[in-house]
Amino acid sequence: MRDELLAKEKISRLLEPPAADRDAVRKQVIDYIEHFINTIDTAKAYNVNYGNGDGLFSSPISDDPIAIEEALSLLSSHVDIPGLNPASGGHLGYIPGGGIYYAALGDFLADIFNRYAGIYFAGPGAVRMENLLIQWIAGIMKYPSQAIGNLTSGGSIANLIGIVCARDASQIKSCDFDKAVIYLTKQVHHSVDKAIRIAGLKECIVRRIPMDAGYRMKADDLRRAIEHDKSKGLIPFLVIASAGTTDVGAVDPLEEIGAIAQKQNIWYHIDAAYGGFFMLTEEGEKKLKGIESSDTLVVDPHKGLFLPYGSGVLLAKDGKQLKASHSYQANYMQDASQTTEEISPADVSPELTKHFRGLRLWLPLKLMGVKPFSACLEEKLLLTKYFYHEIQRIGFEVGEKPDLSVVTYRYIPKHGDANEFNKRLCEEVQRDGRIFISSTLLDGKFTLRAAILSFRTHLQTVDLLLNVMAEKVKMLERA
Repeated sequence: MRDELLAKEKISRLLEPPAADRDAVRKQVIDYIEHFINTIDTAKAYNVNYGNGDGLFSSPISDDPIAIEEALSLLSSHVDIPGLNPASGGHLGYIPGGGIYYAALGDFLADIFNRYAGIYFAGPGAVRMENLLIQWIAGIMKYPSQAIGNLTSGGSIANLIGIVCARDASQIKSCDFDKAVIYLTKQVHHSVDKAIRIAGLKECIVRRIPMDAGYRMKADDLRRAIEHDKSKGLIPFLVIASAGTTDVGAVDPLEEIGAIAQKQNIWYHIDAAYGGFFMLTEEGEKKLKGIESSDTLVVDPHKGLFLPYGSGVLLAKDGKQLKASHSYQANYMQDASQTTEEISPADVSPELTKHFRGLRLWLPLKLMGVKPFSACLEEKLLLTKYFYHEIQRIGFEVGEKPDLSVVTYRYIPKHGDANEFNKRLCEEVQRDGRIFISSTLLDGKFTLRAAILSFRTHLQTVDLLLNVMAEKVKMLERA
């Protein structure tokens, strides 16, 4: 048996490459990264007809290793080139993510150390770091000092945690579902609808409250709907507002909704995944007034703080309610059941095993300070105003004046169907690839969107978008 163990050990030790091998591989990876970053300004934001990763099938996983050169070649040709380049400043579609360099180094360190950030007993430093970050974010959102929260994989899981907390805090049981009422608008992010279903609330009554011309919830209509439902013996228990919708960037009247929710004694949840970190700007703080009146709140650092994907936050004013919904004890974890005031992430989320997400946020904040983040957000608000003004000068009609950093616009051609023209225009811009834009359907109108949030998007990027739009309109009108 010893001989067999030693034979297996010899093979298994390949998982711990020696320093020279680590150095050689690391050097090539770093060279690849530096080339990617140094050429990002000239790389396309979108690439079509590049095989969509099909070439990966020619190199299946097997017992035989390949060299780092071959691995990077596969990565470049079949992963990094095809489709959308989210790292590009030309990514102006959907809501752009981030990917700042120091955050990547934070992930690298977290992966090497592999600190367990789920339970305080196992990783007190990691847990304390994440809790400190949550308190910092809570302060930005003007939440009380006793608020707690969780660093999640994104807004989808954060919304699920918040909605489960609202369900339990409101003592909604299965026998109540056909009478329990949730209030939101048609502009709410689809992850909210998904969370309602996953949280077992599919059979609840969901009221879609009317919106104004800017796609913001009408607070008076909300108040009347709640009062009417109560008069009919129903159980209004949850209102969900948006602080920056994905479609148009609309901010619901947060303060008015909060006052209604408080008066009616129903849980108030705000999805600010996209818009929340504009609280770091003077303008954003004004537009998001009332965000602090919510009971639970979602914000995404991989949007407004430009971190890599997989960075969300759920905040809750009442930590007891959050813990009541998500904490659990198991016999094999009895060693970790020590009395401490420190909140363990496993007690306030569905996750037990989790990545040490805090380091990707802590490291760039410590190395650069908060000021560049605030300035970048202020820049995006100014770029949005600039684009909103300039796109009209080249003949486009626009939607409502932007609340944050999303502009909706469309071109009305001299002849033919406007929807079809704008659909072709969007496709031409995407095919060109220098800039990536996306579209949506608003009141039956095919509408173009510019979502200006990438930390690499600057004035020259927006000017390029304007030039590309003018160029493609001219080409299509000649066709």
